[in-house]
Amino acid sequence: MDKTSTKNELKSWVTSLVFAALIAFLVRTYIFSPYIVEGASMEPTLHNHEKIFVEKYYSVDHLNRGDIVIIKGTDENYVKRVIGFPGDQIEMKNDELLINGKGFKESYLTKNRKVANINGQRLTGDFGPLTVPDGHLFVMGDNRLHSMDSRNGLGYIQQSSIIGKSEFVYFPFKNFREIE
Repeated sequence: MDKTSTKNELKSWVTSLVFAALIAFLVRTYIFSPYIVEGASMEPTLHNHEKIFVEKYYSVDHLNRGDIVIIKGTDENYVKRVIGFPGDQIEMKNDELLINGKGFKESYLTKNRKVANINGQRLTGDFGPLTVPDGHLFVMGDNRLHSMDSRNGLGYIQQSSIIGKSEFVYFPFKNFREIE
């Protein structure tokens, strides 16, 4: 191999590596990003130290009630479930979630509700009715007895502070699953 072909080969490799790094950076920054769940506020749906992929290329207008989102906090990020949208009236009465006066089934709470009942507790204390202000969301963790959320510390979440929507757990590999 002469010097010119070696130089061209090296230039080709460097160009390919720079291009691959640029694509990886763009995908991680704007489309998908890994996130580590910290704490027990979303158990049993998500567990402490599980790694999830978060879709960052989304529109708040396309979030659905029940979606799990990552919220940018002042000192840390939070993972919570979307419960209420701007203008919604949110109320909890006798462990039943009422949205705009109608009962909303929370099937993802079945396991936690059973544990609370065994311990003679309600899973979620009564509150409301509260009206979600414009530009904000009302969020709660699935582990209602051990979650700081819109009820008790986080307050209403500005829509602009949503980093992304959780898609699936990818680690530990044995727990690989789509998030519902």
